Amino acid sequence: MENNSREQWGSKLGFVLAAAGSAVGLGNVWRFPFATGEHGGAAFLFLYLIAVVLIGYPLMVTEISLGRKSRKNPIGTYKNLAPDTPWWLVGGLGVITGFVLLSYYSVIAGWSLSYIFRSLGGFPEGIDAANIMFETHISGLLEPILYHLIFMVITVGVISAGVVKGIQKVVEMLMPVLAILLVAVVFRSVTLEGAREGISFLFRPDFSAVTAKTFLSVIGQSFFTLSLGMGAIITYGSYLSNKDDIPTSSIQIIGADTLLAIISGLAIFPAVFALGFDPGEGPGLVFVTLPAVFAEMPLGGIFGVLFFILLTIAALTSAISLLEVVVAYVIDEKNWPREKAALTVGGVIFLIGLPPILGYSVWSEATTFAGNILDTYDFIANSVMLPLGGALTSIFAGHALGSKNIVEEANKGATSVKIGNWVAPLLRYVIPISVLVVMLFGIYQTITGE
Repeated sequence: MENNSREQWGSKLGFVLAAAGSAVGLGNVWRFPFATGEHGGAAFLFLYLIAVVLIGYPLMVTEISLGRKSRKNPIGTYKNLAPDTPWWLVGGLGVITGFVLLSYYSVIAGWSLSYIFRSLGGFPEGIDAANIMFETHISGLLEPILYHLIFMVITVGVISAGVVKGIQKVVEMLMPVLAILLVAVVFRSVTLEGAREGISFLFRPDFSAVTAKTFLSVIGQSFFTLSLGMGAIITYGSYLSNKDDIPTSSIQIIGADTLLAIISGLAIFPAVFALGFDPGEGPGLVFVTLPAVFAEMPLGGIFGVLFFILLTIAALTSAISLLEVVVAYVIDEKNWPREKAALTVGGVIFLIGLPPILGYSVWSEATTFAGNILDTYDFIANSVMLPLGGALTSIFAGHALGSKNIVEEANKGATSVKIGNWVAPLLRYVIPISVLVVMLFGIYQTITGE
């Protein structure tokens, strides 16, 4: 029986775009290119596609089904489906993960927002000059905090307006704009002289560059970019009706996310290779290498503005899903009005995001085994919380709730594609074992420095 008092998506397209918007974010345009550059180009892409099929798709279907079946936020979902058990802690982990992720996600999105205006003035030539510009920006205080605040205010504004009038309306407007901007940047990148080497790098695998860390990066990327393990997809699924087609929608969401990740690679690597820069630059690929590329590229200033606009849009469509996780919990469990919940939660997340900013300036000497404060936030969220949340969700669905219940819920409203019992061994064994092994090995490597 449906909970008619709970707001629902205005259309199937609205849900798909919102969920795809949650998936398509910094994970595609910022993380995917540098992870690909560090781990053998197409070799990383090949392993990532395997992870998406064996882990991403079953978990996407599972999380949407859990949300729709319960009509609740992540914590409420587990309380509803497994009452009087500790399973609600898994939902609590998702809510906390949303807090941590958005706190530093907004900081990086603030960098992107500031670079829109920096692009208007043109970038200095040379990788060293680009690096100095980036270091100067992040080591400041007022400017990074201001852009972090602006981005959070925009995100809070969208969430305050509601599911249909806020989230759905914004993503239906921004997702097509993002795609158009990305295609424009791709066109300029692949038409540069010498771009073919970058295209080959993206699609010709170099398995000699694959290490144990590659598998951790692949798992982390699949969770980060698909918004799995953080409660966002469960929350979005709770706004679906029984008539919505979960298996097909999941394919469309993952397909859009993967396609835009590959297109992001086409926007970046041909230009990087054409102008002789290093594709393995790491996290600085977007904020150091690309500005240096734009400085040497004909009409680079224009395409620099376009690129950082699309990066900011991608960040926003993901950020609103992260904030909605926590806001939905406060609305459901504390019965707060949406506006009050969004403003309060957004304010707290803004404050939690200040330490990563200060970690580049007055707290620059504060480090852990994972690196500086932002690196530590990222390690805890991306390498521990997300895979742990995904593994526990899989265990719950496969054992505690039962995969048959997931299959039954997922197939309500399903038309051409239906989920079969083949998901049972994946949910019960393959996903949790593989994810937990890779996660533990990654933690060991990070702590020991091996």
